[in-house]
Amino acid sequence: MAHISWFNQVAGRDLVGGKGKNLSALAAAGFPVPGGFVVTTQAYRHYLRAHALEPTIEALLAEGDARGIAALFNRPLPDDLAAEVVAAWRELGGASVAVRSSSTTEDLADASAAGQQDSYLNVTSEDELLDSVRGCFASLWNERAVAYRSRHGVDQSRIELAVVVQLMVQATASGVMFTTNPLNGRDDETLITANFGLGDQTMQGGQTDQLVVSGGQVVARDISEKRHRTTHGVGGRGTVEVPVDRADRRLQALPDEQAVELAALGQRAVELFGAPQDMEWVLADGAVHVVQTRAITALPQRIGQVPESWPVEDEKGMYVRAALTELLPDPLSPLFADMVEPAVAHAVRESLVEHYEKVELHDGEVGFPTVNGYAYYYYSRDGMRRLLKQSPQAVSALAGRSHFNADDLWRGAHPRYRELVERWQPRDVQEFSATELLAATQELLDGACAFHAAVQALVPLAASAEQPFNRLYAGLAKQVDGPPAADFLLGFDSPSVDAERSIWRLAQWCADQPELRQALLAGEGSDELGQRPGGEEFLRRLGDHLDEHGLAVDNLDFMVPLPADDPSPVLARLRDMLEGSVEDPDVRLEREAAERTLAEKQLFERLDPARKAILQPLMVRAQQVGPVREQALNEVGLAWPVMRRMLRTLGARLQEAGALAQADEVFWLRRDELAELASQLDAGQSTLAGPGEVLEQRRVVWRGQRAAEPPHLLPLNAWHRMFHRLVPVMDVQQHGPVIKGLGVSQGRITATARVIRGPEDFDQMQPGEVIVSPITTPEWTPLYAMAAAVVTDVGGPLSHSSIVAREYAVPAVLGTGIATRRIRTGMLITVDADRGTVTLPEGEAPIDLGFRPKVPYKFAIGGAAAAAALVLRRIL
Repeated sequence: MAHISWFNQVAGRDLVGGKGKNLSALAAAGFPVPGGFVVTTQAYRHYLRAHALEPTIEALLAEGDARGIAALFNRPLPDDLAAEVVAAWRELGGASVAVRSSSTTEDLADASAAGQQDSYLNVTSEDELLDSVRGCFASLWNERAVAYRSRHGVDQSRIELAVVVQLMVQATASGVMFTTNPLNGRDDETLITANFGLGDQTMQGGQTDQLVVSGGQVVARDISEKRHRTTHGVGGRGTVEVPVDRADRRLQALPDEQAVELAALGQRAVELFGAPQDMEWVLADGAVHVVQTRAITALPQRIGQVPESWPVEDEKGMYVRAALTELLPDPLSPLFADMVEPAVAHAVRESLVEHYEKVELHDGEVGFPTVNGYAYYYYSRDGMRRLLKQSPQAVSALAGRSHFNADDLWRGAHPRYRELVERWQPRDVQEFSATELLAATQELLDGACAFHAAVQALVPLAASAEQPFNRLYAGLAKQVDGPPAADFLLGFDSPSVDAERSIWRLAQWCADQPELRQALLAGEGSDELGQRPGGEEFLRRLGDHLDEHGLAVDNLDFMVPLPADDPSPVLARLRDMLEGSVEDPDVRLEREAAERTLAEKQLFERLDPARKAILQPLMVRAQQVGPVREQALNEVGLAWPVMRRMLRTLGARLQEAGALAQADEVFWLRRDELAELASQLDAGQSTLAGPGEVLEQRRVVWRGQRAAEPPHLLPLNAWHRMFHRLVPVMDVQQHGPVIKGLGVSQGRITATARVIRGPEDFDQMQPGEVIVSPITTPEWTPLYAMAAAVVTDVGGPLSHSSIVAREYAVPAVLGTGIATRRIRTGMLITVDADRGTVTLPEGEAPIDLGFRPKVPYKFAIGGAAAAAALVLRRIL
């Protein structure tokens, strides 16, 4: 048989294709593979020559007509080839077989081409068999396969196809096994999906069980409700989908014993092929059979264990995520954690001394430690008690009725901070030793933290202005159909609006450059855009924007690149504007200002003098303080470009000396490790030994920590219970169809959800969707112009999310504690900011949350003084 290769005959990819090659290797190695043979690529070429198709295919390929090529395969197999195929099938016993395509370009190391060509199950007659082989030949040219190969740069003129013919077994269950867990990249875990019956439900994304095997046992399982299974068709031909009995739907499709056996087979396959495997399997008569395997081509970075407990060093102290942590949404890099802890602790302590004239704080009573990598403010119990006793003094100070005034404090701190940055900014970092660069970075970080502590004094000041106005307006003046209180705070300029305005001007210029505009809309990056007509001028204008607005810091960990380092979010925003999905920010601002002015006029015209005298000063104060806080926070990141330049210079020197593989690995060093390496560099050592694999281990741990949701208050003891009573909280174990949070920027909207966990997801956002995110920082501002609404896990009435939602008049429900775990992209949800609720579709099942404490709204305050003051004001 010139065109047939049996499984027990080891053959190369060029003869039997990727699937056929792998099955032959498995069979030769003794794996439990159902018997079969391969109709070789020579048979495919024989078919083309027999019908003189090659010239026509070449012509249609030049025209890009894949559908026309596929239509050519309506001709029967040549008689000699058909006879060989039928004879080989009869040698298998003429039993039911699966007929699958096996392309020479599938199952490669960097492109699996999985599912791109056709397969046929339960083929039971000669005519069906021959038609199925011909159908596989034709599927080489279906549109999805052609498009896939084009994306991967495959030469379409050189591809060939073989066909695998394999005995069908009477499967009671089937599925897919990944020898490295594709959900977290861990090679010590095997992920197995399983369903009843044949494999169609699994391959097509149907409901399946998921089992995780590690260390010779099943360590995790998720048993789904399997409503349908695929089985042999009526009369023994093809397949049909039938319902599963209701009582059996939640039974485990693959028993643990067979799951462990299958995982062991998978590890043998890894050793055989030298790469992690994606393996299809079936279970028949209690035995596991392998029907296909390929290399896993797209694994995520390895992710460490996701924390489920949150132990703290001082069970009697209070650990709170507030203030600075709004700009630290992720676990900290090791270097930043080591350098920021003493800087924040000192800044908070000095700020508390400013708040409380006679406060006595001992060493270690205030800190900024990490718990599972996340930053927390720490206050000892004794220190907090002494501060609480003096809270009335702090309230008076914050209101400006003492020597201390929050507005004066930050305005006094600003010139000191700016002077520090300007002293280092122009200096050539190459002139300094490694030790001097590290010391300078610490000095700048100390200054930034001191400035931030001063800025945070504005938060309770803003609260004392905005919240009384909101409450009194609702109680004394709001009519049933009147505007919400937030409307009186709209229409003011801000740093975020100014940045949006700058991008808008650039978009208007790009709109007049046809080729550049088209390239932008096609998704080209800045390097490619620079080669287009007008590209040089575009890069100049983009550079001007980044010089002015690209230094804003949205994540204070200096490991995170600045917008000026990576302009892709700006390019994504430009595309949105060119597509017409974003309103001119000046037009929006003018409209909001006009609506605010009209609302003010109508309000105070109808109020009596007494109520007007109460509300007008509060409104004016709220309008003044909010923009000041945003402006001040925008200045916090002044030092970050300088610090990043210093540390990356240090990293480059260590890379040159052999201590680091890449310059940016410097951020994964501990401070004492970097100090030691810096000393060795300064001592003239040209070759250094670095931490090596330790850095990758730290990154693995960090990725696992990043998948966790940090509680906002620890530990869960008396401190938590007190603040739970006095500060609005959301229970993150909300299982019903309605999720509760804090409603800001009033309104009610029903729209499609888009879960966005970070800037890496920004390009997925579509106009009119609801942003669902853990938290938003200034970097998220451009998305608000596209959003129908905003829902977050974290956020309070004075957070950045709240302020920007009001600026853009977008309904927002913040601080739900659970939105990103209950809501999935594509869900149609109703966001009611007036009631502070998010309603999910009917029938959405609750998820297994594991350890989830109650999470209070993030009261964004800079230190224990402000926290105590705001809490006690609720009592006094």
